[in-house]
Amino acid sequence: MHSYQAPVWLIGGNAQTIWPALFAKRYKGAPPNFRRERWTTPDGDFIDVDWQGDDADATLLVLFHGLEGSSSSHYAQAFGDRARVNGWRFAVPHFRGCSGELNLAPRAYHSGDFEEVGWMLSRFREHHRGPIVALGVSLGGNALLRWAEEAGDSAAQTLRAVAAVSSPVDLGASGHAISRGFNRIVYTRMFLRTMVPKALAKLEQYPGLFDRDKLLAARDLYDFDNAFTAPLHDFRDTDDYWTRGSAKPHLRRIRIPALLLNARNDPFVPAASLPLQHEVGDSVTLWQPAHGGHVGFPSGSFPGHVLELPEQAMGWMKAHL
Repeated sequence: MHSYQAPVWLIGGNAQTIWPALFAKRYKGAPPNFRRERWTTPDGDFIDVDWQGDDADATLLVLFHGLEGSSSSHYAQAFGDRARVNGWRFAVPHFRGCSGELNLAPRAYHSGDFEEVGWMLSRFREHHRGPIVALGVSLGGNALLRWAEEAGDSAAQTLRAVAAVSSPVDLGASGHAISRGFNRIVYTRMFLRTMVPKALAKLEQYPGLFDRDKLLAARDLYDFDNAFTAPLHDFRDTDDYWTRGSAKPHLRRIRIPALLLNARNDPFVPAASLPLQHEVGDSVTLWQPAHGGHVGFPSGSFPGHVLELPEQAMGWMKAHL
């Protein structure tokens, strides 16, 4: 993807973000067929994991989805399709509240949730004999990188490699970018349309958990994180969350092969916020093509497909198995 070229019929970061998510082909032939498994978390909550494949000796690809994503997201379907073609086992663990059912605990999920990622990866390691690689998309990629940073040398006991696609490794830069202009009108509204009702349902579970009026007044992700994400996850405020949750300042601590793929025309991951080679360690590979949008990277003739992304990302992973 470092040499990715967008189709001539789809121009600009917003078009390359929106069209692939809505209209591009996600798989060849039949759609991925998932089997759901529920795991009980240490705090008595649950995580739903969607599985494809049963071979415990095959390579397992674990995909951590993005904000409000799931195994139904276009990128999850595309990676599931390519995993099947390559004979890999595939799993999508859902962050709390993202599998279609409200979770039980007085918490949700966030971009720096490396402890949750670590617990899930340890479960995969316990129940799968073959090699494991993990890929995170957008929010899931930042959280996965934060896990690799915190794990350091011990990460190799769990995973062979990690990859992050379109991940906002500088949460402040991305948080402010998505709250301006067209981004605010389209993407911010889209996210808040599902996040606010979930937050209100959480308040019904736990009256007094946060300030309802403050939540209802939120008009962007900064306000939402101040009202909901920060107080539920022991951050002082949004600025504290975005600072402590960002992977960018700690990329030199990663000790296993790591790929960071970011299009430089991503609408809400500003190119100026992306890490440079001297800011990362020797284990980190940077792919920063000029085009691709946010988790878009469409290819082919109209209406296009999104299979080049998993093919290239998995090709990079194969080199580290």
